[in-house]
Amino acid sequence: MRTISKSFLLMVVLLVGAELVGRLLFAQTLSGRFDYGYDATAGFVENANGTVDLVRAGGRKFFPQSFAMKREPGTARVMVVGDSVARGRDVASSYAGQLGEMLRKSGVRAESFNLGLPGYGARRKQLVLQQALKYNPSLVVLHVNLSNEFEDEREWRRREEFRSPHPRNWLMKSVVIRRLFEVRTEKIFWELLPQEVRLQGAVSDADAEIVAGMNDATLARWNNLVRDQTALSVETARKAGVPMLLVIQADKITAPDGRSRTDDLGQYEWAAKLAGPDVEIIRMKDVLKDQDVDAIYADGSHVRAAGHELLARAIFERMKAGFAAVKN
Repeated sequence: MRTISKSFLLMVVLLVGAELVGRLLFAQTLSGRFDYGYDATAGFVENANGTVDLVRAGGRKFFPQSFAMKREPGTARVMVVGDSVARGRDVASSYAGQLGEMLRKSGVRAESFNLGLPGYGARRKQLVLQQALKYNPSLVVLHVNLSNEFEDEREWRRREEFRSPHPRNWLMKSVVIRRLFEVRTEKIFWELLPQEVRLQGAVSDADAEIVAGMNDATLARWNNLVRDQTALSVETARKAGVPMLLVIQADKITAPDGRSRTDDLGQYEWAAKLAGPDVEIIRMKDVLKDQDVDAIYADGSHVRAAGHELLARAIFERMKAGFAAVKN
Protein backbone atom coordinates (compact mmCIF):
# COMPACT_ATOMS: atom_id res chain seq x y z
CA MET A 1 0.00 0.00 0.00
CA ARG A 2 2.88 2.31 0.79
CA THR A 3 4.37 1.68 -2.68
CA ILE A 4 1.01 2.26 -4.32
CA SER A 5 0.53 5.46 -2.38
CA LYS A 6 3.93 6.76 -3.40
CA SER A 7 3.29 5.85 -7.02
CA PHE A 8 -0.11 7.47 -6.91
CA LEU A 9 1.25 10.65 -5.37
CA LEU A 10 4.05 10.75 -7.93
CA MET A 11 1.52 10.38 -10.74
CA VAL A 12 -0.61 13.17 -9.29
CA VAL A 13 2.43 15.46 -8.99
CA LEU A 14 3.46 14.71 -12.57
CA LEU A 15 -0.04 15.36 -13.88
CA VAL A 16 -0.33 18.63 -11.97
CA GLY A 17 3.10 19.72 -13.21
CA ALA A 18 2.20 18.75 -16.77
CA GLU A 19 -1.06 20.67 -16.43
CA LEU A 20 0.75 23.83 -15.33
CA VAL A 21 3.27 23.53 -18.15
CA GLY A 22 0.48 22.80 -20.63
CA ARG A 23 -1.48 25.87 -19.63
CA LEU A 24 1.62 27.99 -20.17
CA LEU A 25 2.73 26.43 -23.46
CA PHE A 26 -0.48 25.38 -25.19
CA ALA A 27 -3.12 27.82 -23.96
CA GLN A 28 -2.98 29.80 -27.22
CA THR A 29 -3.24 26.86 -29.61
CA LEU A 30 -6.03 25.27 -27.56
CA SER A 31 -8.07 28.45 -27.45
CA GLY A 32 -11.49 27.57 -28.86
CA ARG A 33 -10.26 24.06 -29.65
CA PHE A 34 -13.59 22.42 -28.90
CA ASP A 35 -15.61 25.10 -30.65
CA TYR A 36 -14.40 23.62 -33.96
CA GLY A 37 -14.27 26.95 -35.74
CA TYR A 38 -17.40 28.40 -34.13
CA ASP A 39 -15.41 30.60 -31.75
CA ALA A 40 -15.31 34.02 -33.43
CA THR A 41 -11.80 34.98 -32.28
CA ALA A 42 -10.02 31.60 -32.50
CA GLY A 43 -6.82 31.86 -34.50
CA PHE A 44 -6.66 35.66 -34.18
CA VAL A 45 -4.07 36.55 -31.54
CA GLU A 46 -4.07 40.23 -30.65
CA ASN A 47 -0.74 41.21 -29.15
CA ALA A 48 0.05 43.99 -26.69
CA ASN A 49 2.27 45.69 -29.28
CA GLY A 50 -0.73 46.33 -31.56
CA THR A 51 -0.17 43.46 -33.98
CA VAL A 52 -2.34 40.48 -34.85
CA ASP A 53 -1.01 36.99 -35.50
CA LEU A 54 -2.96 34.40 -37.47
CA VAL A 55 -2.24 30.99 -35.92
CA ARG A 56 -3.51 27.42 -36.03
CA ALA A 57 -6.00 27.28 -33.17
CA GLY A 58 -9.61 26.51 -32.39
CA GLY A 59 -10.16 24.36 -35.46
CA ARG A 60 -8.73 27.09 -37.70
CA LYS A 61 -5.66 26.13 -39.68
CA PHE A 62 -4.61 29.59 -40.74
CA PHE A 63 -1.37 30.02 -42.60
CA PRO A 64 0.87 31.93 -40.15
CA GLN A 65 0.63 35.65 -40.96
CA SER A 66 0.94 38.90 -39.01
CA PHE A 67 -0.35 42.44 -39.48
CA ALA A 68 -0.90 45.66 -37.57
CA MET A 69 -4.24 45.81 -35.79
CA LYS A 70 -4.82 49.30 -37.21
CA ARG A 71 -4.31 49.73 -40.93
CA GLU A 72 -1.88 52.49 -41.82
CA PRO A 73 -3.41 55.44 -43.72
CA GLY A 74 -2.82 55.22 -47.44
CA THR A 75 -2.36 51.44 -47.39
CA ALA A 76 -4.66 49.05 -49.21
CA ARG A 77 -5.48 46.05 -47.02
CA VAL A 78 -7.16 43.07 -48.71
CA MET A 79 -8.44 40.12 -46.69
CA VAL A 80 -9.52 36.95 -48.49
CA VAL A 81 -12.01 34.81 -46.55
CA GLY A 82 -12.77 31.38 -47.91
CA ASP A 83 -12.26 27.65 -47.82
CA SER A 84 -9.49 25.38 -49.09
CA VAL A 85 -9.90 26.65 -52.67
CA ALA A 86 -9.05 30.21 -51.67
CA ARG A 87 -6.44 28.95 -49.20
CA GLY A 88 -4.40 27.21 -51.88
CA ARG A 89 -1.08 25.49 -51.31
CA ASP A 90 0.57 28.41 -49.51
CA VAL A 91 0.17 32.15 -49.06
CA ALA A 92 2.55 33.19 -51.83
CA SER A 93 0.92 31.13 -54.59
CA SER A 94 -2.68 31.72 -53.47
CA TYR A 95 -4.66 34.45 -55.16
CA ALA A 96 -4.49 36.49 -51.97
CA GLY A 97 -0.69 36.42 -52.04
CA GLN A 98 -0.39 36.99 -55.78
CA LEU A 99 -2.83 39.91 -55.62
CA GLY A 100 -0.69 41.63 -53.00
CA GLU A 101 2.38 41.27 -55.22
CA MET A 102 0.52 42.67 -58.24
CA LEU A 103 -0.65 45.70 -56.27
CA ARG A 104 2.80 46.45 -54.88
CA LYS A 105 4.46 46.06 -58.29
CA SER A 106 1.96 48.57 -59.68
CA GLY A 107 3.11 51.13 -57.10
CA VAL A 108 0.30 50.68 -54.57
CA ARG A 109 1.13 50.44 -50.88
CA ALA A 110 -0.70 47.20 -50.25
CA GLU A 111 -0.96 44.20 -48.00
CA SER A 112 -3.03 41.11 -48.67
CA PHE A 113 -3.87 38.29 -46.27
CA ASN A 114 -5.05 34.75 -46.84
CA LEU A 115 -7.80 33.78 -44.37
CA GLY A 116 -8.80 30.65 -46.26
CA LEU A 117 -9.60 27.63 -44.08
CA PRO A 118 -10.04 24.04 -45.28
CA GLY A 119 -13.52 22.59 -44.88
CA TYR A 120 -15.17 25.89 -43.98
CA GLY A 121 -18.74 26.43 -45.09
CA ALA A 122 -20.83 29.59 -45.20
CA ARG A 123 -21.57 29.81 -41.46
CA ARG A 124 -17.99 29.52 -40.25
CA LYS A 125 -16.73 31.82 -43.00
CA GLN A 126 -19.25 34.37 -41.79
CA LEU A 127 -17.68 34.26 -38.32
CA VAL A 128 -14.19 34.70 -39.76
CA LEU A 129 -15.46 37.64 -41.81
CA GLN A 130 -16.90 39.34 -38.72
CA GLN A 131 -13.52 39.21 -37.02
CA ALA A 132 -11.62 40.29 -40.14
CA LEU A 133 -13.78 43.40 -40.48
CA LYS A 134 -12.48 44.62 -37.11
CA TYR A 135 -9.07 45.22 -38.68
CA ASN A 136 -10.26 47.88 -41.12
CA PRO A 137 -9.63 46.17 -44.48
CA SER A 138 -9.92 48.21 -47.66
CA LEU A 139 -11.51 45.22 -49.36
CA VAL A 140 -12.83 41.83 -48.27
CA VAL A 141 -12.93 39.02 -50.80
CA LEU A 142 -15.39 36.25 -49.92
CA HIS A 143 -15.00 32.97 -51.78
CA VAL A 144 -18.49 31.48 -52.19
CA ASN A 145 -18.68 27.71 -52.42
CA LEU A 146 -21.38 25.08 -51.81
CA SER A 147 -19.16 22.13 -51.00
CA ASN A 148 -18.47 22.40 -47.25
CA GLU A 149 -21.87 22.53 -45.56
CA PHE A 150 -21.59 18.92 -44.43
CA GLU A 151 -18.39 19.84 -42.55
CA ASP A 152 -20.03 22.91 -40.99
CA GLU A 153 -22.93 20.83 -39.66
CA ARG A 154 -20.64 18.06 -38.42
CA GLU A 155 -18.42 20.50 -36.52
CA TRP A 156 -21.45 22.25 -35.04
CA ARG A 157 -22.66 18.92 -33.64
CA ARG A 158 -19.22 18.24 -32.16
CA ARG A 159 -19.16 21.69 -30.60
CA GLU A 160 -22.55 21.19 -28.98
CA GLU A 161 -21.51 17.78 -27.67
CA PHE A 162 -18.44 19.21 -25.92
CA ARG A 163 -20.47 22.11 -24.53
CA SER A 164 -22.88 19.75 -22.77
CA PRO A 165 -22.46 19.26 -18.99
CA HIS A 166 -22.21 15.48 -19.41
CA PRO A 167 -19.58 13.90 -17.12
CA ARG A 168 -17.75 12.47 -20.13
CA ASN A 169 -16.59 16.01 -20.90
CA TRP A 170 -15.26 16.83 -17.45
CA LEU A 171 -11.77 15.49 -18.11
CA MET A 172 -11.55 17.76 -21.15
CA LYS A 173 -11.18 20.70 -18.81
CA SER A 174 -7.60 19.51 -18.40
CA VAL A 175 -5.16 21.03 -20.91
CA VAL A 176 -3.02 17.87 -20.83
CA ILE A 177 -5.93 15.55 -21.60
CA ARG A 178 -7.24 17.92 -24.23
CA ARG A 179 -3.80 17.97 -25.82
CA LEU A 180 -3.67 14.17 -25.85
CA PHE A 181 -7.12 14.15 -27.45
CA GLU A 182 -5.89 16.63 -30.04
CA VAL A 183 -2.93 14.40 -30.91
CA ARG A 184 -5.41 11.81 -32.12
CA THR A 185 -8.07 13.97 -33.73
CA GLU A 186 -5.61 16.31 -35.45
CA LYS A 187 -3.32 13.36 -36.30
CA ILE A 188 -0.22 15.03 -34.87
CA PHE A 189 2.83 12.83 -35.64
CA TRP A 190 0.43 10.74 -37.77
CA GLU A 191 2.99 9.96 -40.48
CA LEU A 192 5.41 8.58 -37.88
CA LEU A 193 3.01 5.79 -36.90
CA PRO A 194 2.93 2.37 -38.61
CA GLN A 195 0.38 2.08 -41.39
CA GLU A 196 -1.55 -0.60 -39.47
CA VAL A 197 -2.03 1.79 -36.56
CA ARG A 198 -3.09 4.63 -38.85
CA LEU A 199 -5.65 2.42 -40.56
CA GLN A 200 -7.08 1.29 -37.23
CA GLY A 201 -7.29 4.86 -35.92
CA ALA A 202 -8.49 6.50 -39.09
CA VAL A 203 -11.67 8.51 -38.67
CA SER A 204 -13.58 9.13 -41.88
CA ASP A 205 -17.17 10.12 -42.49
CA ALA A 206 -16.71 10.34 -46.26
CA ASP A 207 -19.48 7.77 -46.79
CA ALA A 208 -21.88 9.81 -44.65
CA GLU A 209 -21.05 12.92 -46.64
CA ILE A 210 -21.70 11.13 -49.93
CA VAL A 211 -25.06 9.86 -48.69
CA ALA A 212 -26.04 13.33 -47.45
CA GLY A 213 -24.97 14.88 -50.74
CA MET A 214 -27.27 12.55 -52.67
CA ASN A 215 -30.34 13.66 -50.72
CA ASP A 216 -32.22 16.31 -52.68
CA ALA A 217 -33.83 17.83 -49.57
CA THR A 218 -30.44 18.12 -47.85
CA LEU A 219 -28.85 19.69 -50.92
CA ALA A 220 -31.69 22.21 -51.21
CA ARG A 221 -31.32 23.12 -47.54
CA TRP A 222 -27.56 23.58 -47.92
CA ASN A 223 -28.02 25.72 -51.02
CA ASN A 224 -30.50 27.96 -49.20
CA LEU A 225 -28.19 28.18 -46.21
CA VAL A 226 -25.22 29.28 -48.34
CA ARG A 227 -27.41 31.85 -50.09
CA ASP A 228 -28.74 33.27 -46.81
CA GLN A 229 -25.35 33.28 -45.06
CA THR A 230 -23.70 34.96 -48.04
CA ALA A 231 -26.41 37.63 -48.00
CA LEU A 232 -25.73 38.10 -44.28
CA SER A 233 -21.99 38.45 -44.99
CA VAL A 234 -22.70 41.09 -47.61
CA GLU A 235 -24.93 43.01 -45.22
CA THR A 236 -22.30 42.75 -42.46
CA ALA A 237 -19.62 44.21 -44.73
CA ARG A 238 -21.94 47.01 -45.89
CA LYS A 239 -22.71 47.98 -42.30
CA ALA A 240 -18.97 48.09 -41.61
CA GLY A 241 -18.45 50.31 -44.67
CA VAL A 242 -16.05 47.81 -46.28
CA PRO A 243 -16.31 46.96 -50.01
CA MET A 244 -16.78 43.28 -50.74
CA LEU A 245 -15.94 41.17 -53.75
CA LEU A 246 -17.66 37.79 -54.08
CA VAL A 247 -15.68 35.14 -55.94
CA ILE A 248 -18.15 32.50 -57.12
CA GLN A 249 -16.65 29.01 -57.13
CA ALA A 250 -16.73 26.95 -60.32
CA ASP A 251 -16.10 23.21 -60.19
CA LYS A 252 -14.65 21.03 -62.90
CA ILE A 253 -17.32 18.83 -64.47
CA THR A 254 -16.24 15.91 -66.64
CA ALA A 255 -18.77 14.73 -69.21
CA PRO A 256 -19.23 11.04 -70.16
CA ASP A 257 -17.19 11.68 -73.32
CA GLY A 258 -14.24 12.74 -71.17
CA ARG A 259 -14.45 16.45 -71.92
CA SER A 260 -14.16 18.86 -68.99
CA ARG A 261 -15.90 22.15 -68.36
CA THR A 262 -16.59 24.46 -65.43
CA ASP A 263 -19.91 25.00 -63.70
CA ASP A 264 -20.86 27.18 -60.72
CA LEU A 265 -23.91 25.00 -59.97
CA GLY A 266 -26.43 27.83 -60.00
CA GLN A 267 -24.64 29.95 -57.43
CA TYR A 268 -24.21 32.94 -59.71
CA GLU A 269 -27.95 33.27 -60.30
CA TRP A 270 -28.71 34.14 -56.67
CA ALA A 271 -25.35 35.79 -55.96
CA ALA A 272 -25.88 38.29 -58.78
CA LYS A 273 -28.82 39.72 -56.84
CA LEU A 274 -26.46 40.71 -54.02
CA ALA A 275 -24.39 43.01 -56.23
CA GLY A 276 -24.77 46.71 -55.65
CA PRO A 277 -22.99 49.62 -53.99
CA ASP A 278 -19.58 48.41 -52.80
CA VAL A 279 -20.39 44.79 -53.70
CA GLU A 280 -19.14 43.23 -56.93
CA ILE A 281 -18.93 39.68 -58.24
CA ILE A 282 -16.30 37.67 -60.08
CA ARG A 283 -17.24 34.31 -61.57
CA MET A 284 -14.47 31.73 -61.68
CA LYS A 285 -16.35 30.31 -64.64
CA ASP A 286 -15.77 33.53 -66.60
CA VAL A 287 -12.17 33.94 -65.44
CA LEU A 288 -11.26 30.41 -66.55
CA LYS A 289 -13.44 30.14 -69.66
CA ASP A 290 -10.54 30.19 -72.16
CA GLN A 291 -8.28 27.91 -70.14
CA ASP A 292 -7.42 24.22 -70.38
CA VAL A 293 -9.64 23.07 -67.53
CA ASP A 294 -7.74 19.83 -66.90
CA ALA A 295 -4.45 21.73 -66.66
CA ILE A 296 -5.82 24.45 -64.38
CA TYR A 297 -7.63 22.20 -61.88
CA ALA A 298 -5.78 19.93 -59.44
CA ASP A 299 -9.05 18.05 -58.79
CA GLY A 300 -12.77 18.73 -59.10
CA SER A 301 -12.69 22.05 -57.23
CA HIS A 302 -9.15 23.20 -56.39
CA VAL A 303 -7.15 25.16 -58.95
CA ARG A 304 -3.38 25.18 -59.33
CA ALA A 305 -1.16 28.24 -58.89
CA ALA A 306 -1.87 29.30 -62.48
CA GLY A 307 -5.59 29.41 -61.68
CA HIS A 308 -4.89 31.47 -58.57
CA GLU A 309 -2.88 33.87 -60.70
CA LEU A 310 -5.81 34.36 -63.06
CA LEU A 311 -8.14 35.05 -60.14
CA ALA A 312 -5.64 37.50 -58.64
CA ARG A 313 -5.40 39.28 -62.00
CA ALA A 314 -9.20 39.55 -62.23
CA ILE A 315 -9.41 41.12 -58.75
CA PHE A 316 -6.45 43.39 -59.55
CA GLU A 317 -8.19 44.68 -62.67
CA ARG A 318 -11.34 45.44 -60.68
CA MET A 319 -9.31 47.42 -58.17
CA LYS A 320 -7.48 49.27 -60.94
CA ALA A 321 -10.85 50.20 -62.41
CA GLY A 322 -11.68 51.99 -59.17
CA PHE A 323 -13.38 49.33 -57.03
CA ALA A 324 -12.26 49.37 -53.37
CA ALA A 325 -9.84 52.25 -53.78
CA VAL A 326 -7.29 52.87 -51.04
CA LYS A 327 -8.95 54.60 -48.09
CA ASN A 328 -7.16 57.00 -45.75
